Amino acid sequence: MGRLFWALAVVFAVASASFFLLAALPGDPARIVAGPQARPADLVRVRKDLQLDRSIVARYGLFLKKLVHIAGDPKASEHASCERVIPLVRGYELHIDLGRSYQHRAPVAKVIFTRYPRSMALAIAGIVIQLLIGVTVGSIAAAKKGTWIDRFLTGITSLGVSAPTFLTAVLLQYLFAHRLRWLPLDGFGDTFLDHVRSIALPALTLGLYGAAYFARLTRDELITLMSQDFVRTARAKGTSRLRAFVVHGLRGALLPLVTAAGLELGSLAGGAAVTESIFRWPGLGHLGVEAVLNRDGPMVIGVVFVAASTVVMATAAIDIFGHWLHPLAREKSSE
Repeated sequence: MGRLFWALAVVFAVASASFFLLAALPGDPARIVAGPQARPADLVRVRKDLQLDRSIVARYGLFLKKLVHIAGDPKASEHASCERVIPLVRGYELHIDLGRSYQHRAPVAKVIFTRYPRSMALAIAGIVIQLLIGVTVGSIAAAKKGTWIDRFLTGITSLGVSAPTFLTAVLLQYLFAHRLRWLPLDGFGDTFLDHVRSIALPALTLGLYGAAYFARLTRDELITLMSQDFVRTARAKGTSRLRAFVVHGLRGALLPLVTAAGLELGSLAGGAAVTESIFRWPGLGHLGVEAVLNRDGPMVIGVVFVAASTVVMATAAIDIFGHWLHPLAREKSSE
């Protein structure tokens, strides 16, 4: 219960900070909605429709009231900008209302929940590549500790961590899209096959960047675990080096790897802004960048709210899974 309270408190704090920060920025949202040629009377009408004529405290109270609420009549006009989340009993529904986007002229929640699965797909693909490359490279480096192979792989991972994401993205675009013409340069495509081909380069960009971190994490964990007394005891009893490496080493490194992967998944699902923008991948990251550039306040708050909620949910899931995964943690908690 305590973890749930703090998770909700974090999401509430992030959403509130975003609201006040955007309210403090210079500019007139009514001018953005009405257009540069709008007459003063039109601006007054738009400000009233957007409730910008109220005080910031009144707008903040209305924002919190509408954010998450229960709807008794889901078809009522005041729920036009809502997204239905959970159906409840006797026709009631739990709604999320993030307002209407200035740029898209549509409910923010509906736009975000259209883009969210695309960010999640990219995040999952990126994490899979990160783990496949990172754990493999880290395991080889740990098994060859102190050799030229270890030094070479450690140097490569240092280069991977240091290289900015946009540089990796541009290099991959040049090689696979421009020179070899195997994959599309950017975009999303129309068919499922187009989606698969389009996700390859952004997923590989995220995968190469994160793989360097997972390689170093795997190497350090394995070297530490393989020097423990229980591993020496297993080796003295006749366990082969390979079996000790896999059973005692990799299994022991599973918890920190799962924890890091879960946090990375939550972060990427919340929007990999740079990668999505370079490849024009229509996810939360790209949507958030567009909203900031266009001063689309409701959309910015919505993206931040969903991104923060995703990270918080991922952290909570890691806590639960890690508690189940680590037997010592279960034993200590039951004492």
